[in-house]
Amino acid sequence: MTQLSVNVNKIAWLRNARDGAVPSLIECCSTIVSAGCTGLTVHPRPDQRHITPEDVLRIRDFLIDHPNVEFNIEGNPNAGERDNGYPGFAALVEATKPDQCTLVPDDDGQLTSDHGWNLKDNVAFAAVKNHVLRYRNMGVRTSIFLDPDLQQIELAKHTGVDRIELYTGPWVETAEVHGLHSKDAHAQLRRYWEAANHATKLEIGVNAGHDLNQKNVALFCSIGNVKEVSIGHALISEALLDGLETTVKTYLRELSKPHTPFTPATVD
Repeated sequence: MTQLSVNVNKIAWLRNARDGAVPSLIECCSTIVSAGCTGLTVHPRPDQRHITPEDVLRIRDFLIDHPNVEFNIEGNPNAGERDNGYPGFAALVEATKPDQCTLVPDDDGQLTSDHGWNLKDNVAFAAVKNHVLRYRNMGVRTSIFLDPDLQQIELAKHTGVDRIELYTGPWVETAEVHGLHSKDAHAQLRRYWEAANHATKLEIGVNAGHDLNQKNVALFCSIGNVKEVSIGHALISEALLDGLETTVKTYLRELSKPHTPFTPATVD
């Protein structure tokens, strides 16, 4: 079964809108874990618009009592210390030793992650390889955010990375425009099927995330070989209507139900 890691950024973002302590991030994390989820994700950005460095430490401490729940920290590994108190991505990883860190090529002011690393760029490749080595030496499983490009996956293998996280935004956008079961969406999903299979053959684990929701997550995972999906914005939005516990359980049910494996044959 594909594991679910809930990205709790938007909970912190709502709390920060009033510059207070409501909603409580840790109480929400507790609800998520109690519902059966085995992963929590944070993406602390340098501008601290949602998750703060203090939040990262609090969640780390909360998870001491939940050893079966994985902690995943996402972010740009090149983001250093800022004057606003952000200590730098590396400092957060070193301070918390998460189960996994996911390296994402975000600029400081970027609204959301919208592309993977370009490992064809020699400078980017060398930097990612150094970061992967650094975090693996700490005992932290390392993943890098990638588009479903076979050449990029080949290059990822040479960085020594444990996993990749496939950026699923383009497939979701195609499915929303043309229909979840349309020919266009099927053709796009085939790219992810090929990417996941290729990575698995290279002994790289596969995660996925971005814009996945209750309606599409099971179909995406039908490509096989997906170890983990990280979902935040959609899940928290859906929880406004259905409640956080119910929503998490719905995702877990979608991920656990039997489904027909994806086949690459073209549909009419």
